[in-house]
Amino acid sequence: MSKSTKQPTMKDVSRLAGVSLGTVSKVFNGIPVGDEYKSKVEAAAKALGYQVNVYARGLRASKTNTVAVILPNVINPFYSNMADYCCRRLNEKGYRMLLSTTSYDPDTEQACVDMVQQNKVDGIIAITYNPKLEVNEDIPFVIIDRKFHANIPCISSDNYTGGQLAAEKLIEKGCKKLLFLGISSHVPGEADKRSVGFENYCNSQSVGCTIHRVWDEDGIDEIFSFVDDSTTKGKFKYDGIFCATDALAVQIIDRLNKLGVSVPEDVQIIGYDGIKIFGLDKYPCSTIEQPLEQMATTAVDILLSDKDSNHPALICLPVRYCEGGTTK
Repeated sequence: MSKSTKQPTMKDVSRLAGVSLGTVSKVFNGIPVGDEYKSKVEAAAKALGYQVNVYARGLRASKTNTVAVILPNVINPFYSNMADYCCRRLNEKGYRMLLSTTSYDPDTEQACVDMVQQNKVDGIIAITYNPKLEVNEDIPFVIIDRKFHANIPCISSDNYTGGQLAAEKLIEKGCKKLLFLGISSHVPGEADKRSVGFENYCNSQSVGCTIHRVWDEDGIDEIFSFVDDSTTKGKFKYDGIFCATDALAVQIIDRLNKLGVSVPEDVQIIGYDGIKIFGLDKYPCSTIEQPLEQMATTAVDILLSDKDSNHPALICLPVRYCEGGTTK
């Protein structure tokens, strides 16, 4: 029969260090003690292989140094990059990240929130599509990209200016007949402002502009049908396209190529997000880049700030145009 290995306790650390149990507790809980005592406790803990149960300690103190990040998925590079930047910032602040994904399902979002609340997290950062989401008002909560409540801070890129910038760049490059393509949720969000900014800038410059948006349930096939119907013998009806996301832009480029339409020779395209090609420091298309790292950092910093801090209900961070191979 194998001999069981007993896990060391705080009493064992106290005995080996030659200090009181109270001193050991103070060291493990970050309460100042003399450097000599601190060194003895840390050396004893290392020698015994003792590890502090941070989670159990957090439950006693009503603080676990854990923040939940709830996203639709981590397949889309936008969401995976957001998760990575949130995790980095939380690590810098001495926090751990609990990641959950929802597949855009409102019921799953609520289930995720209920689950993380039971696990006593210190706050929640979410991209949510559920305007009826119920979150305990005692838990700090920050939303990204979709504002629902005045008392819940929302962090977003400046989508309206991004739409204007896309129109400005396409017009500068000689495009005269512009098109916006997007797939939208029935739940309003900050991203809806991309098409508004785009259309308003076109109108201000007296440049023809068509807005073609479909709903999530229609999917990419309806967009493809529109593109197909707008193409005759390799000639596309429009010479400049602004796509609501980079992912959509890449799909449109592929569709146009199959129809014999060349990008950017026949049609110039700008996406939105600023997602780079995996493993390469370049963009798959010209794009309006969102400041993902700044958005994540701001979300974490606001979440962990003093609860009495007076934060704006909506914080829009600046975007920039990045050149890719889909504009001349």
